Amino acid sequence: MTGNPDRIAFFLLKSVARACKEFDLLAEGDRVAVAVSGGKDSRALLELLLRHRCKVPYLYNLLALHVVGTSAGFPDLQPELEPWFRELGVEYHFAPLELPPGEPLPLNCFRCSWNRRKALFTAAVGLGCNKLAFGHHADDAAATTLLNLMFNGKLETMAPRVEFFDGAATVIRPLIYVPEKELARYGQAAGFPEDIPCPQGLTSRRAQIKALLHQFGQDQRQIRANLWRAARR
Repeated sequence: MTGNPDRIAFFLLKSVARACKEFDLLAEGDRVAVAVSGGKDSRALLELLLRHRCKVPYLYNLLALHVVGTSAGFPDLQPELEPWFRELGVEYHFAPLELPPGEPLPLNCFRCSWNRRKALFTAAVGLGCNKLAFGHHADDAAATTLLNLMFNGKLETMAPRVEFFDGAATVIRPLIYVPEKELARYGQAAGFPEDIPCPQGLTSRRAQIKALLHQFGQDQRQIRANLWRAARR
């Protein structure tokens, strides 16, 4: 049994509301671009923010923003995503991944992330958005903390809210308190397609750290909480 997506969303929205309130992520009049890669995390983020908007006493605008990565050899998800966006009744836009001349392919994780974020920021600001929402979750925050500690010698985590360009654009992460397994559970119940893993990402340091954390089973929850608490001090 896959479960009821409405019931699962009810509990996930508690964590989303907590993050929004604690870090002042959303406010009246915000125009928020939701970065939708096509995976379960970003799909869940979009649907949860649409649900959250119906429950709060202020109005913010949402649009879905997807970077088309065919220039870098990634599959074209536009035919798959466009009907879903229409079904949700959300404004949506597709931005091309424009690579600098001579950019070596295939892109490594750093260059891929850098180029995609550049495309997202450029498109979001051009569409009049003051906020850009990413689907990073609690497991991403824990992995980031360990990566920074092990490879950079710094005890830093993923910020739930970061302002750029003198406050002209703000990155927000409303899923920062949501465990990845709960997003997977919601995605299965909602009928999301299976994530297409990036070949480069399977052997990345982040993937190795996540695999390490996964080995701790039930203890992962406490580990995530301890890493978050230590890094936020």
